[in-house]
Amino acid sequence: MNLPLYSARPDDPAFYLDPYPAYDEMRALGPAFRWEEYGLTAFAHHASVNALLRDRRLGREATHVMSREEAGLKPIPDHLKPFYDFEAHSMLEREPPAHTRLRTLVNRAFVSRHVERLRPRIEALANELIDGFQARGQVDLLPAFAEKIPVIVIAELLGVPVDLGDQLLDWSHKMVAMYQFNRTRAIEDEAVRATGEFSEFIRSYVDRRRNDPRDDLITKLIEAEQKGDHLTTDELITTSVLLLNAGHEATVHGIGNAVKALLEAGEGGSEAFATQASAMAAADELLRFDSPLHLFTRFVLEDLEFDGVRLRRGQTVALLLGAANRDPRAFAKPDRLDFARGGAGHVAFGAGIHFCVGAPLARLEMAAALPVLFQRLPGLRLAGEAVYAERYHFHGLAGLEVAWA
Repeated sequence: MNLPLYSARPDDPAFYLDPYPAYDEMRALGPAFRWEEYGLTAFAHHASVNALLRDRRLGREATHVMSREEAGLKPIPDHLKPFYDFEAHSMLEREPPAHTRLRTLVNRAFVSRHVERLRPRIEALANELIDGFQARGQVDLLPAFAEKIPVIVIAELLGVPVDLGDQLLDWSHKMVAMYQFNRTRAIEDEAVRATGEFSEFIRSYVDRRRNDPRDDLITKLIEAEQKGDHLTTDELITTSVLLLNAGHEATVHGIGNAVKALLEAGEGGSEAFATQASAMAAADELLRFDSPLHLFTRFVLEDLEFDGVRLRRGQTVALLLGAANRDPRAFAKPDRLDFARGGAGHVAFGAGIHFCVGAPLARLEMAAALPVLFQRLPGLRLAGEAVYAERYHFHGLAGLEVAWA
C-alpha cells in the first residue's frame, strides 16, 4: 500500500514543545505513514508499536543477518568509528545470542526484589537534596533534584564516585546527543571525545576493582567475566557506560516531566502517592502521560506484512512510543492524568527483549522521590513556564523553576 506522507520537523518548536497534536494527526493517517523528515515508515498506534517492539522479525541490529549495504547503512565515517566501535559492544544495539548473554548478566542486579532495597536510600537522598535548597523558597528543580537522584543512585550501584556526577552527566549528554535529529559535526566530535573519556574513566575503575573487589555492580560484572560467562573487558566497559547513561538520562526527564504534569493538573498532593503500591502505579501513569523517550527505531530482518503494510528486509522503521502512549484506543481520555488507570500497558520502557533493563529502578526512583518532594515543600507550584528542551527523540524539560510556601 502507498503510505500517506507526513511532515513535521523534530527541531521545530511547534513540534518538540508539544508533539501530541501532531501524534493525533499521525494516528489518523492509518496504520502507518511515511515521516518525510526522517525518510522512515513510522507507526504511531499503541497496538502496532507494542506488537512491533515484541516482533522478533525486527531488531536493533541488522548486520548479524545481512550486510550494511542490504540494511541501507552508509559506511561509517572515520571520525565516527570510535563511537560506533564502542556501541558495537552495547546490549542495546545487539540481538540474540549476544544480547541474551549480556542482558542475563546485567539483569541480576536490576530485578525488582533487589531494586526495592534501594527505596530507603532514594527517600533519604530526596530529603538530603531538599535540605540543600528548601530555605531558598524557589529553585530550578531539574539540576537541583531531578538530575541528582538518578545519577547518584546509579553511580552508587556501579561503585563510581558520586562527587563526579556533573562530569558523568556531561559525558552522557554528549553521547546521547548522537541520536537526536539533524545532529551536526560539532555534536559528533563532542560525542566521540566524551565516549573516549568516559570509557577510559570506567576502564580505570575496572582495573582497580580487579585488585580491590567491592559490593558493587562493576565488581559483579568482573566476577562474571572471570567465571567464564563470556563478558569481555570491552563489553564490561560499554555495559557500565550504558548503565550510567540509560540509568539516569531518561529518569531525569521522567521526574521533571512528572512534576510539571502534577503541578499543572493540581495533583501534587494526590492520594495516588498514599501507599507504596499506588505510588508505583502513579509513576507508570506519569510515564505514560509524558514519556521521556518518544521514538525508537528497528531494522526489519525479513520481508513481512504487518497490518496491511509491507515491510522489506533491511528497512528501518520508526516506532513512536510517545504517540502510542496517548492513543485513545488504548487509554480513555489519554490527554489527562488518570491515576485510577495507573498507566497499565504503557510502552515508555519499550517492550519485548529490549524492554528497559532499568525500568524497576526508574519506577522506584519516581515513586519514592516524588512523595518526599511534595511532602517537604507544601504549596509547591510552577514559578514560570516549564519549557521543553530543543531535542528529539528525548522529550524533557530545559528547566523547571518552582516555588513553595
